[in-house]
Amino acid sequence: MSDRRMPQDESPRGPLRRRREISDHVLAEGSASASDLAERFGVSVMTIYRDIDELEREGVLRKFRGGVTAQPSGVFESNVAYRKTSMRREKEAIAAEAVTLIEPGMSVMIDDSTTALELARLLPGIEPLTVVTNFLEALNLLAVERGLHLMALGGDYDPLHDSFLGVPCVEAVEALRVDLCFVSVSSVSGGFAFHQEQRIVAVKRAMLKAADRSVLMIDHSKLDRTALHRLTPLSVFDLILIDDRTPPDTLRSLDECGVPYRLAPT
Repeated sequence: MSDRRMPQDESPRGPLRRRREISDHVLAEGSASASDLAERFGVSVMTIYRDIDELEREGVLRKFRGGVTAQPSGVFESNVAYRKTSMRREKEAIAAEAVTLIEPGMSVMIDDSTTALELARLLPGIEPLTVVTNFLEALNLLAVERGLHLMALGGDYDPLHDSFLGVPCVEAVEALRVDLCFVSVSSVSGGFAFHQEQRIVAVKRAMLKAADRSVLMIDHSKLDRTALHRLTPLSVFDLILIDDRTPPDTLRSLDECGVPYRLAPT
């Protein structure tokens, strides 16, 4: 008996196109089961599992029993495409608050977080301004702005984060001194900032040391997560910017830590 799905599976471009569409679907929905994906794309569950294995190997999605997800875990940082859609309103509010701290003539360093990307969108028009970043999307966004002095931090390109990391990036950061540094993290708990991935931690630590003042930008969802690596005590930051949807008991814990914070109205 003929199988109408066979041409799609056997086509050299079929699997690549299907995996891209699987990725787009899961990024939009957050997660999906293997059986639902098999039905959606008209292939066997075994084929879907092969696709999932490849997407996990590439760092695009994360596998769990019976399906796949784009959401972070304690040791997995979600794909930058998913993070760009997550908590977008809160990130925009935090960025709007952050840009008020920047004045013409300053040098500003931003990390590869999607909250920092929202801040980058607001930088054109603040002139003169030096902007330093390892985030490729932010570099592409700002490269056309003639009024900005843009400095790219090189290193090993990481497609999961769309940024440059590794020892070369850390050394490039250590050679600089900036007025302000804006970073975000995966989690805040017990008076510390955490991140899932060690290679990200090394770069962020270097950025914080290279700045006269540093600002932590986090939306309230970061306060309910766990993450593997402790980045730094919150006391290292001169200011924490957080959206106004943060629960009152969480704000009390920040008060107890003695950390200055400002609520960004959403």
